[in-house]
Formats: sequence, structure tokens, C-alpha cells
Amino acid sequence: MIGRLQKIDSGAGFVIPEEGEEDVFVRARDLGTAVHGDRVAVRIERRAPRGPRGRIVEVLERGRSRLVGVFRRQRGHGWLDVTEPRLDLRVFIPDRDRGEARDGDLAVVDMTDWGDEGPGPAGRVARVLGRPGDPGVDVLAIQVRYGLSDAFPAEVEGAAGALRARGVGPAELVGREDCRDDRVFTIDPVDARDHDDALSIERLDGGGARIGVHIADVSHYVREGDALDAEAWERGTSVYLVDRVIPMLPHGLSSDLCSLVPGEDRLTLAAFLEVDAGGSVTRTRFARAVIRSAHRLAYEEAQEILDDRGTGATRADPGLRDDLRALLRVARAFRERRRARGGLDFDLPEAHVVLDDEGAPIDVRRRERLASHMLVEDLMIATNEAVARWAIEEGVPVPYRIHEEPKEEKLETLRLLADEFGLSFPGRNPRPRDFQRLLDAAKGRVEEAVISLQVLKSLAKARYSASNEGHFGLASSAYLHFTSPIRRYPDLLVHRQLSRWLADPGSTRKLRREALEATARHASAREEHAVRAERDSVDLKKVEFMERHLGDHFAGAISGIARFGLFVRLEAYDIEGVVHVSNLPGDYYVPDATRRVLRGRRTRKTYRLGDAVEVRVARVDREARRIDFDLV
Repeated sequence: MIGRLQKIDSGAGFVIPEEGEEDVFVRARDLGTAVHGDRVAVRIERRAPRGPRGRIVEVLERGRSRLVGVFRRQRGHGWLDVTEPRLDLRVFIPDRDRGEARDGDLAVVDMTDWGDEGPGPAGRVARVLGRPGDPGVDVLAIQVRYGLSDAFPAEVEGAAGALRARGVGPAELVGREDCRDDRVFTIDPVDARDHDDALSIERLDGGGARIGVHIADVSHYVREGDALDAEAWERGTSVYLVDRVIPMLPHGLSSDLCSLVPGEDRLTLAAFLEVDAGGSVTRTRFARAVIRSAHRLAYEEAQEILDDRGTGATRADPGLRDDLRALLRVARAFRERRRARGGLDFDLPEAHVVLDDEGAPIDVRRRERLASHMLVEDLMIATNEAVARWAIEEGVPVPYRIHEEPKEEKLETLRLLADEFGLSFPGRNPRPRDFQRLLDAAKGRVEEAVISLQVLKSLAKARYSASNEGHFGLASSAYLHFTSPIRRYPDLLVHRQLSRWLADPGSTRKLRREALEATARHASAREEHAVRAERDSVDLKKVEFMERHLGDHFAGAISGIARFGLFVRLEAYDIEGVVHVSNLPGDYYVPDATRRVLRGRRTRKTYRLGDAVEVRVARVDREARRIDFDLV
């Protein structure tokens, strides 16, 4: 069987088959020279009730050709201690290949031999990143490890620079709807530089309204097949690391010409959603437009306005408050309708790591979910659905955003967990509203976070597809991504198709299905790659933050149970650590997989998912990204 190897904490791994068959467990001693991420051939040697077990017989393709780690030198030769925990590698570096690396440097190594026919892996130092602990070096190491370049090829930068220099002139405005006199504004994070969506509202007779959702017309500048397009396709998405952004498009476009900054003419593709007094969409119209944003609001400032507190923006433009409130009413109506049809509304804690000027973490805060956040979210979802409906009605090929029904085997743990807490969840074929009812029932309880995380784990991952298969989580019959073309390639492709349709409806058929499927697969893979890099950068800073709390006590809840111990998520921070089973007092504890507990063999004491506990920070391993707790 052919598949990708995923290592686990114990040193063993699973081969995830390419053809959708069962994952194959491989013991550590049966991995050969394969490492996490490699494409391998695995021979199944045994089939058991818990799944097949096998041995890796060949590495077909290495998951990476470069590794990052700490260079060590002793007695005339060196080696690289790879810092990615799941690789667990030490790479030999001949003295002639160490370049400028000194003992203790964080270095990038090109692999020259994986040890398939020799004593072990070997490599050559390609770049010295700096000393561990130097400002920015730790995140730079993650950036390099994931192959994320913040530099663009000269041809791409040149093309972006030429477009930026030309700006928005009379020729760009021909055939566009002029919305420059409308009150249009953006709402984004306070530190955002790429503003790709803006809002407006016009009251209609009878209590209805016309919502203008203006999205940066990136397709006007990034044309199919040019250098900018090829680079954007390859990157697939912008990547938001904890202290930096790796953009999909050069800054001349992403944070300048395409960004809907205030006071400047900007080209957009607009979706005008007409809603009645009850918040139902009665008509949708699309147009190529030009706007001049009146305000750049941060979420916090927008919330102050909604809370009837004056700001500089409302003092200068009193009508802004009424527009925001009217948009909020429509957005809430959209949300209520989505919930009524069964759409999920997650409110999971999200960590925001606060860094000082040197890049050191000084706080880990939970992002507050404001009404202003939900306003934008609801309007963007409604717009994406409107564009998806257009694509289906007109037969226009586009990449859809699909979310498949959860697989039965992933639901059993959730059912057992719900039963453990006395909550109701269907025995078979649950619908989205069943998940929402469970989330609602857990609201405010100590186990709320555990239930929410387990619901998330039980669901399939959303992905892009050339075929519309609906979106389970949103309970939507058709969904796509349209509202962020500066940072997501599928959105750009949808824009390109809508622009073609507005000019000549028949021209949209030129997009071949094979190319669309290839883009959908590639974009899904690049998104997953970006998510892993972003998560790694945040986890790194969380571990670094907890170093200063060694010995401190925290309240938390058991968020996971494994053979080797308990996972505990802290109440004060969105940070998770491990209590190793050997450190549990008074007994020998073993997992009971059917009840999701650890139980003492002698005392029968149990530790269950969701149990409130107090822990002490015992150890922190920055390289392994691990935080060890002891129970208090």
C-alpha cells in the first residue's frame, strides 16, 4: 500500500493511504529510514480488530530535502540535532560541509544521504539562521522548515511594482459601477495591512436594505497564466505566523494597490444583497465597481460604536453608527436563519500571543469574540453562499468549499463523551443541528471546552473541490470562498470566473475541469501546510511563555487521555500540557478506551475527560514543544 507516514509521540507511526483505505500502524522498529512526511510503500503483515499493522519496505519520496536544527561539533566532525519533534533525527555533518556553522548555531542543512545504504543520515550546512534565543530566529526556523519564502522572484516583484506605479486611472474605471460616494468601510484586526473586504448599506422602502459587500478585484491585476498568477497558485494562501505574514501576493498588491485603504480609489467586485425586513435575501446582483473607503475600523473600534460609545470616526461621520447597527441587525438575522437550518456555531477559545519588541511572549490571551467579529463573519458567509448559488444556477465551473459528513468511526468517542456527561447525542446519522444542540447543552459547564474540541475532532476537514458536495458544518447546500482573494487562491479563481461571466457568460466554460480539480487539490494541501506552520509558531511561543512559569500552579481541565498520561488545558490560557502517567500518585493507571478514562488498578480512582484539576508547571522543553505538568 502507498501512503504518507505520520509519526506519533511514541516513535511509531501510521501510513495514511492515498486511496482512502484504513490507516496502517507501523511500529518504531519497522519504520526503516522513513521519517514523518515521507511517501512510502508499506507491506501489511497483520490485520487486527484495531486495524492493520505493517512494515515499511520502501521510501518512495522524501517529505523534505532540508532540515532545521541545532548544529553540534565535537572531535573534528559535527551533527545536526533536528528540532522538529516528530522527526527525532540526528544528521551527521562532515567537517568539510559545516560552512560557517559554530557549535550551538541554529542551522539549515541540505540532506545528502538518508542512510538507506549507509550508517545514517548525512547533510551539508546550507545556511546559519543565528543563535537559539536571538530575536526572531525561532520563528524564522519554522518559516524555513516549511519552505515559506517572504521573498518573491524578481519577475514577480517587477510585475507588481509596475501595476502599483500605474495605479488606478481612468482606463481602469471604464464599465465599472461608481460607488465612491457611498459610505463604504472596512472592519479588520487592528494590525491588518491587507483589507480585502468592505461593507455598505442602503435602506429600502418597506424596512428592507441593500447590503454592498465589496471585495478587492485582484483578478483585474493578476491575470491567468502571468508570473503573478503562477506564483500565487504555487503559494496557494498567505501564511500568518505568530510574528509575521508570508503573503500570497507581493506587498505592492496585497497591502497597497489591492488593499481597500481609506481615501483611495480601489477596484472591487461587488455583491449587492437585497434583504427584506425579516432578513431574507430577495435579490442578488453582482457588479464590477470602484469604491473609495471612508473608514478603516478595527474590530474593537467597531464594537465601541455598536456599544454607543463615540469614536473619532463617528464624530467625523455620525451616520456611520446607524449603518453599523443596521448591518448588525441583518447579520444577526442571517445567523439565526443559519442556526435554524442546523448550521454549527463554534465558540472555541483562540489564543493570541502578545510579543514584546524582541519577539518574546509576554502574555497569552484568549481572543474575545465580539459582535463586530460576528457581523463581518455572517455577512461574508452570506456572500459566499450567494456566489455559490450563482455558480450553480449559471453552470459556471468554480472551486467549491465542501465539508463532508463525519465518518462513523470518528463519532463513537463523541457519543461516549456525551453519555459520560449525561448529554444527548444521536446513536446514528447525526445532522448538523444535533452537534449544535450538544454544544448548546454544554454551554457554561466545566466540560464545555472538552465537548467543543471533541465535536471539532469528530468532524471532517473542509476542503476545496471541483464538485459541489455541500457544507455539513454550515448546513449549506452550496458554499465557496469569494471574500479573500488577496490571501487565498481559490477566491481569486472564483473572481476570475465571475468577471468573465459579467463580460461574456459563455467565456466561463473555458476553465477545464481537470485544471479546476488540480487547483482544488493543491489549494487544500497548501492550506493544510499553512495551518501546520501557523500552529507550530504559536505553540512555540506558548512553550516559551510557560518557561517563566516553572513551578507555578494553574487551574485546568483534562482535555485528552492517552496511554502515556493526561492532557490538561489551562483555564487561564489556551495552553495544553501533559501529566505523564508515571507522575500520577498512589497507583498504576491504565487507559479505559471505551470510557475515555485512566483508572487506577488498585484504588480504581479515575481521571476523566473534563475533570477539573490543579497542576504545577514541572518541565518545559522548547525544542520538543512540550509542557509537563504535575497534579497538585
